[in-house]
Amino acid sequence: MNLSKRYQPSLALLTDMYQLTMAQGYWKQNRAEQQAVFHLYFRKNPFKGGYTISAGLEDAMDLLQKFGFTQEDLDFLAQVKSSNQQPLFEKGFLEYLAQLKFTCTVHAIPEGTAVFPNEPLLRIQGPILQCQLLETPLLTILNFQTLIATKAARMVDVAKGDAIIEFGMRRAQGPDGSLSGTRAAFVGGIGATSNVLAGKLYGIPLKGTHAHSWVMSFDEEVESFEAYAHVFPDDSVFLVDTYHTLEGVKKAIVVAQKLREKGHELKGIRLDSGDLAYLSIEARKLLDEAGFPKVSIVASNDLDEYLIESLKIQGARIDTWGIGTKLITAYDQPALGGVFKLAALQNEQGLWDYKVKLSEQLIKVSTPGILQVRRFFDKGTLVGDMLYSEDQTIAQPATMVHPNDPTQHKSFKESCTHEDLLVPIFQQGKLVYTSPTLQDIQARTKQQVESLHETYRRLLNPHIYKVGLEQQLHQKKMDVIVDLRSRAD
Repeated sequence: MNLSKRYQPSLALLTDMYQLTMAQGYWKQNRAEQQAVFHLYFRKNPFKGGYTISAGLEDAMDLLQKFGFTQEDLDFLAQVKSSNQQPLFEKGFLEYLAQLKFTCTVHAIPEGTAVFPNEPLLRIQGPILQCQLLETPLLTILNFQTLIATKAARMVDVAKGDAIIEFGMRRAQGPDGSLSGTRAAFVGGIGATSNVLAGKLYGIPLKGTHAHSWVMSFDEEVESFEAYAHVFPDDSVFLVDTYHTLEGVKKAIVVAQKLREKGHELKGIRLDSGDLAYLSIEARKLLDEAGFPKVSIVASNDLDEYLIESLKIQGARIDTWGIGTKLITAYDQPALGGVFKLAALQNEQGLWDYKVKLSEQLIKVSTPGILQVRRFFDKGTLVGDMLYSEDQTIAQPATMVHPNDPTQHKSFKESCTHEDLLVPIFQQGKLVYTSPTLQDIQARTKQQVESLHETYRRLLNPHIYKVGLEQQLHQKKMDVIVDLRSRAD
């Protein structure tokens, strides 16, 4: 289910006010059609991690494909007042918006790809007015889904093949947070969700057990298990910690024995509180001794990748991890911090003028050009990503310079293979890319994470993956910076 179908056909007003005021400024200055290049990227891996997983491109594609202002949109904008209570937007500008069609060329990194700081997830080239209007919606889509996909991938990685169910809908930041978040979590590798609407929209497998209220609605705990087993004889997972966890396990075994006598098997039990390591170990003993070694133990209770890793180190006997709040809200880092920066502007002679955003903080100095990301491999192992500008040739041997330390260089051997990550999505407004299925995107995430050396995947103090600027691009960036600073002086 695409973005426009979840909400409404026109999402042109899903933008910041200053994008529209700048758009009117470009139009008033007769610059609306001036060709520009913008890049969308982030500056730091989230969660202090060693990698990030790109996500959200399919929704971004849908937004761009349907981009346009309806009469209702324009009527609303006509009512917006300036500080002197006059119409803020001129009639001629609104007439221009009424005829506006998306004509940009877009390149992007496919969903499910491992990406790193300062690499463009998306490059958009086209009329500056259109690019500007699309900054905010592209950021809100790609930032959030990339963040959640990364969180999910980290959890899946430390779970080492155990099943993971996402059930954070009730703690998500509203309906879109739950739907987009569940989609992104599936991109990251989760196997199922409790979110029924997400299951319908995206084809994600659904899983669910019962709540404590089910148990509490009966006079006896064992009665609640028997009743649930009667309704779902082949799909019962009992929540056993409403009163006393290990006693609950014993009662679950009693009902499991009755199920077996009728030709059915108990699927599992769920632990939602207490010392999950100790309780899962003891529960496993009880189940095994009673002849139920295949009954799965599901654990929940504010889990994240750090707790999963800790529990596995402690020898916890947990088969399935139910993760809610810490995943769907990206609890320890609620925003990715992606940015959208102008990198090149076409002058009257049809040549590209490189643009750089300066800052006292090196990390905030942008990179100019028409950027592409070239990933190098040495015998199948990732050895570095080099940013280069497509309007420049690459000097051989390919050499990149550290983005913040020009004394650090890395050259790639001629025997190295490479892949350019940004692929065509739109050519002058025409969609030329077919998004893979969500299952294929998830498989790509798995392959990408497994291709990373374990030093980049560890949760604490991961190794920093090498990303740099092609040496000619680095020199061009330095030249632009020197020129800008000299003019500022």
